[in-house]
Amino acid sequence: MTGALAPTKPLTALDRCDRCGAQAYIRATLPLVGGELLFCAHHGRQHVAALRDKGAEIQDESARLSESPATAPDNER
Repeated sequence: MTGALAPTKPLTALDRCDRCGAQAYIRATLPLVGGELLFCAHHGRQHVAALRDKGAEIQDESARLSESPATAPDNER
């Protein structure tokens, strides 16, 4: 066993922020317990540093917010 986490699937419009219910763009996978927290970009910016300090693996897709519709993947249009 390598200890590496399995690749995570991309976040979709169905994934919602655990704080406010907006679309999630950040996933924090917690060490040891393997649970995950989902955050919108706003709440992710508030909590990601503390989660990273505690060893969480962060998947940040908030750059998708600045993509134009022409460059977004087909399943995001």
